[in-house]
Amino acid sequence: MLTARTKKLYAIDPRSWEHPADEAALAALRGVRGLDEVTRFVFGNTSEESIRLIHLASSVRVTQNQFPRVHQMLDRTVDVFDWPYRPEVFVTQSPFFNAGAYGVDKPFIVLNSSIVGRLDDLELACVLAHEMGHIMSGHAVYKTLLWMLLNLSSKLVPAGELIVMPIIAALREWDRRSELSADRAGLLATQIQDPNYSVLMKMAGGDDLSQLNMNDFFAQAQEYEDRKGLLDGVHKLLNTLGESHPFPVIRLQELRSWAVSGQYQAILDGNYLKRGFHKEDAAEELKQGFEFYKSEFEKLDDPVSKTVRAVGDGLSKLGDDIGDALKGLFR
Repeated sequence: MLTARTKKLYAIDPRSWEHPADEAALAALRGVRGLDEVTRFVFGNTSEESIRLIHLASSVRVTQNQFPRVHQMLDRTVDVFDWPYRPEVFVTQSPFFNAGAYGVDKPFIVLNSSIVGRLDDLELACVLAHEMGHIMSGHAVYKTLLWMLLNLSSKLVPAGELIVMPIIAALREWDRRSELSADRAGLLATQIQDPNYSVLMKMAGGDDLSQLNMNDFFAQAQEYEDRKGLLDGVHKLLNTLGESHPFPVIRLQELRSWAVSGQYQAILDGNYLKRGFHKEDAAEELKQGFEFYKSEFEKLDDPVSKTVRAVGDGLSKLGDDIGDALKGLFR
């Protein structure tokens, strides 16, 4: 379990650790035309309670008597983050190495049984804190919307998949980026680096850590990063589009870079944003999101990125046209 030396982060605001790519993608998502109309339509025809009832009927709810070690981990995570809301946790039978956070007003966490069975206590605490990070950052509502659109759009929305395709694409882009923020939450809650990295190693395919080497895995991640040829760029782009999460080696590099950057230690030293002292500015966030993506593309020198920059104006115009059509449809 977590050590007694774990520092409590009093009244910490999740914006203290959120990844700039997540913040930029979320700002861009909120600026997509038609998102508000689709959100109101979907949640007006169903509710988070329907998803909760599915898990209440088909999963095991974590209590002091059911999965008590998970129950204790959640108590510790909520305490470290000094968070006023303790979400429910369900363990569901699944061979897939995954977990999730869902809901709007009362978000909850779902752990697949494969994760509970394959991770040690510290690793499982990282995953639980990762999902808690999603809840604290307000990610659960958009993750729930994405789940509903992927699983129920054809039933809820006329001409379902075709109409909401641009919304789903924007949600998927943000969803991948949001994982980078939640990884940081996992590290902040446990305050030990290695278990967070070993979770990613196991996610990539290695259950037996005695057969794995962390240095080799980092070298593998660097090799992926260094591949920047034309075909490499094309393959990276196409391989990522259908993924719900960034690839483990990408998450490994991002988390390690943040852990050694000084920002992580600064938070542990008490230098972080406090909840209730910073108001959100939607217009400013949208502007910052645009500037972030612009700066990121300008840094890239592979042929694919240059091509994307070249056609960016055309795609922007197409997005406006689609947004106008969606807005008219959901009036």
